[in-house]
Amino acid sequence: VQLVESGGGLVRPGGSLRLSCAASGFTFSDDRMAWFRQGPGKEREGVASIIPGGATDYAESVKGRFTISRDTGNNTLYLQIGNLQPGDTGLYYCAAGGNRFHPSLFPQYYLYWGQGTQVTVSS
Repeated sequence: VQLVESGGGLVRPGGSLRLSCAASGFTFSDDRMAWFRQGPGKEREGVASIIPGGATDYAESVKGRFTISRDTGNNTLYLQIGNLQPGDTGLYYCAAGGNRFHPSLFPQYYLYWGQGTQVTVSS
């Protein structure tokens, strides 16, 4: 199993980014997927999750600004992030696995993890 994130970078407050996660080594279309982030001095937190049926879940802090989606033809998970704020700074990870019928923002329920892509929001 391999998950490779990309798309991070340095952006100004109010800016936007689209993160990607290329998945391989498992049946991407059948698995629950999620994005997590870990800011400086903070614990890892779930920001968005999606299941094969299309249901999603978001952390309260990102609702209305983040959108998770998946392209099963290209085995790629996306996170569109908008109106970025300094508090969104962190290493963003994608994760796969667990109960495919319920989205979850809890990291202990995921089996596979990528190495992360850094998002820095600063003026």
